[in-house]
Amino acid sequence: MSDIIYTKVDEAPELASASFLPIIQKFAAAAGVSVGTKDISLAARILSTFPEHLKEDQRQSDDLAELGLLVKTADANVIKLPNISASVPQLVAAVKELQTQGFALPDYPEAPKTDDEKAVRAKYDTLKGSAVNPVLREGNSDRRAAKAVKSFAQSNPHRMGEWTGDSKTKVSAMSGGDFFANETSKTLAAEATAKIVLTTDTGETVLKEGITYPAGTVVDATFMSAAALQAFLKNEIEETEADGTLFSLHMKATMMKVSDPIIFGHAVKAFLAPVFEKHGDAMADLGVNPNSGLGDLLARVEGNAAIKADIDACIASRPPMYMVDSDKGITNLHVPSDVIIDASMPALIRAGGKGWGPDGTESDTNCVIPDNSYAPVYDESVKFFKENGKLNPATAGTVQNVGLMAQKAEEYGSHPTTFEMPAAGTVKMILQDGTVLHEHAVEAGDIWRSASARQAPIEDWVNLAISRQKAEGCRAIFWLDADRAHDAELIAYVKPILETQGVADKFEIMAPREATRASLETITKGENTIAITGNVLRDYLTDLFPILELATSAKMLSIVKLMNGGGLFETGAGGSAPKHVQQLQEESHLRWDSLGEFCALGESLTFLADAKNNEKARVLGNAVDAATQGILDNGHSPSRKVGEPDNRDSHYWFARYWADALAAQSDDADLATYFKPVAEALASNEAQIISELAAAQGSAADLGGYFHTDPAKTAKVMRPSETLNRIIG
Repeated sequence: MSDIIYTKVDEAPELASASFLPIIQKFAAAAGVSVGTKDISLAARILSTFPEHLKEDQRQSDDLAELGLLVKTADANVIKLPNISASVPQLVAAVKELQTQGFALPDYPEAPKTDDEKAVRAKYDTLKGSAVNPVLREGNSDRRAAKAVKSFAQSNPHRMGEWTGDSKTKVSAMSGGDFFANETSKTLAAEATAKIVLTTDTGETVLKEGITYPAGTVVDATFMSAAALQAFLKNEIEETEADGTLFSLHMKATMMKVSDPIIFGHAVKAFLAPVFEKHGDAMADLGVNPNSGLGDLLARVEGNAAIKADIDACIASRPPMYMVDSDKGITNLHVPSDVIIDASMPALIRAGGKGWGPDGTESDTNCVIPDNSYAPVYDESVKFFKENGKLNPATAGTVQNVGLMAQKAEEYGSHPTTFEMPAAGTVKMILQDGTVLHEHAVEAGDIWRSASARQAPIEDWVNLAISRQKAEGCRAIFWLDADRAHDAELIAYVKPILETQGVADKFEIMAPREATRASLETITKGENTIAITGNVLRDYLTDLFPILELATSAKMLSIVKLMNGGGLFETGAGGSAPKHVQQLQEESHLRWDSLGEFCALGESLTFLADAKNNEKARVLGNAVDAATQGILDNGHSPSRKVGEPDNRDSHYWFARYWADALAAQSDDADLATYFKPVAEALASNEAQIISELAAAQGSAADLGGYFHTDPAKTAKVMRPSETLNRIIG
């Protein structure tokens, strides 16, 4: 086993790895540190799922499963880059690409009928959405801006959009009938096995059985009313029209891979209601599934002039939509995974409440977030900035986060226990002794789900919060709503632990709305706070506050302290990765910023030094920090525009500053001696290297694929400097 595992992923982060990983391996080897890889890309996961369809030399090991075992050990030291959390359109596209490359994979069955098709669909369904993170996150989350990154952001404040008190931008959520309103929650006194059944007029259907929970698990159940959702969406479309704003839907169809695509589909149907009323049967015959988005729908009806004309007329009669790409006509409703709430809402808030419309101009927006569980966070943020104006990054404090996420905690672990109701009836979760744990009356089309959080991760989360507050000495808030069923159960864990450890006076407990305002007030004063949250809010807040403070969440330090002693070091968000790849393919410029990878690398090396008593690794880690500071201080982060320095240039400068720091340090003479000629070679060849990197830009780049790139072609694109390659090896 390598000392450090560096994950192979997808899109822009993986392209950056083609340039950066050889540098890491060169420098680490000098200290006797081995850096290996495991492939958890979408393509690799598809291939490993269907070995029986592939030739022997095409088969892919199940690296995700191997890492899933590793992270449960004390030896784990994993640098985890952001991977694709696939929507159905992305999954289908990846399968088609692999088929064109000669992999005899079965087609994705849109509507499986035979047992074989159902079996294939079941395998593909395991790959949808966030299939990776729940496997690897065997610990809770410690996310914060590295001091060097925060200091740089304050010294070089990014542009913020202007907020005005008369802005029409608002957040709209359901006032009832949603997951928030219908939630029930109980903590199990003993280990239990449960089943979920639906009782209707025609009998009882077992939806899921054999669900096991250890003692102390908090088990939730809830549902969203389809009728209430439809009424809500109809009203919001009408209100958007009346207000003269953009209509936008903000979901997380990647992480909530069962429930949110269904909700997304309801929005597509609501927006095109007259078309579905008139052509519903014909579109069904064409294979239209609104859950796959407007883009897939338009592709399927392309040859039907009557349907296409009615769609165009309907869209023209509706309020304008928030756009993903106004130049290409890609709307908010085109692809479920295109608008991810934790990236889209902070970007809109940072822009002064403005979203891009179909005419290519910015406008106020109705931000539709159907479920009211976390919508108040964004609603309160919008209200705060309307009242107080934009945040000043030059003086703002910071919001750190301690997040409960271990062992598939809360909603993000609900995929296997989420169901769209086939008929009206009663859903019950029943324990092995016959006890009815949860019970809900539902209608056909309602979305019912159950989630859980185990005792050990909850207690670990609280103790991590205590440790972080002690280290920082700043304000610390548990974002828990005593009036929400699940949160009340968590509070029953939190308070006794705080009291037992004598630190109850150092923590506050607030509902998300109140905690949002308190945190914004705190950082506006230039002070710091720690947000101690559940799994979803961990995801949302570690984009919201970094995007406001730093302009991006990709620059966050993200440490997962694995519960069995290992370390998982994450490198930031990948939401903008598709656009980066598109630009590289068109003009060979990659604007992906590897700052998250730099930060994770430094933490990983320091962790290795502590865990293995490897002082050479510590020297490497300290030098990584110096190199990261050099990148920031000297302005060598990637530019957005072709012809200017990009990701590959930043890696050259990182290698140079890293070598300089290692050559100059006095803690390890052998490393200093080894890296002195490396540093000299990188410095003396600066002009040649920069020239070779610049010459690679401006023309189309052939990667040999999108989801499954050709390694040789990718290396040629991402390592175009022969001079640098000779130095690095």
